[in-house]
Amino acid sequence: MKQLGNLAIVCAMRPEMCLQLYAGQVSVHIGEGPARSTMSAQWDDDEKINAMIYELNFGQYARQGKENAA
Repeated sequence: MKQLGNLAIVCAMRPEMCLQLYAGQVSVHIGEGPARSTMSAQWDDDEKINAMIYELNFGQYARQGKENAA
């Protein structure tokens, strides 16, 4: 649960992302239309949420050509 706030901050800084909390799950939707990707985890699974944050900042979904945050 500690990482949920960090994930919210990362998503708030990226307009192409949508953070959703529903039925004990946290989901991040990246992009639009048929190219949209989604990552999900239990809302209190800090390990998996931390891995999601890493992917958003430095991995597959990192911004290209800009400084990465948090």
